[in-house]
Amino acid sequence: MTDLVFYTNPMSRGRIIRWMLEEVGQPYDTKILSWESGAAKAPEYLAINPMGKVPAIVHGGTVVTECAAICAYLADAFPQANLAPPHGSKLRGPYYRWLFFGAGPIEQAVAFQALKVAVPEDQRAMVGFGCIEDVHNALEGALKGRDYLVGDSFTAADLYIGAHLGWGMSFGTIEKRPVFEAYVAKLQARPAAIRANQIDDALMPQQPQPVPAE
Repeated sequence: MTDLVFYTNPMSRGRIIRWMLEEVGQPYDTKILSWESGAAKAPEYLAINPMGKVPAIVHGGTVVTECAAICAYLADAFPQANLAPPHGSKLRGPYYRWLFFGAGPIEQAVAFQALKVAVPEDQRAMVGFGCIEDVHNALEGALKGRDYLVGDSFTAADLYIGAHLGWGMSFGTIEKRPVFEAYVAKLQARPAAIRANQIDDALMPQQPQPVPAE
């Protein structure tokens, strides 16, 4: 038993945090919450995350939910993994910018695309992402001619944005652009990403196959 516990399901955004944990490289225990058992809505788990959503982590008694928050927390909790610019670095600003761009505009835009909800042009100011084309163009501009979003090294911001792009392109909610495809292919070739996918893929036959909404 370790002091880092990961609550997830292989058909969920928990795959993002599995990848992050493999990048961190510290021991962790995994608790799989199966959909058919309703475990995510059981009182024991609602005490951890009242939303009844995965993923979540508990680290030494500290509970963290929400993928972007978990990525930011783990990067700071384990600085030896070099997944965030050091405190005091000017790169900390763009690091937070892109990490939370994923949690805000990308999440919103992808959800609207998946639900086939169109925002009228005269109402785009009411939603944080404006329109999906703005999201695509902002990301393409940030990535064009660069290997990584922040400085010259891979960070948790790349992991989070790369996971969104990979997932979105697979399900048709993010446009396949050459810049996105090259970026995601490079990130998915990382040893930690490969390990994470192998772990979760091996768990897939044990789970039902719902729409990945949790």
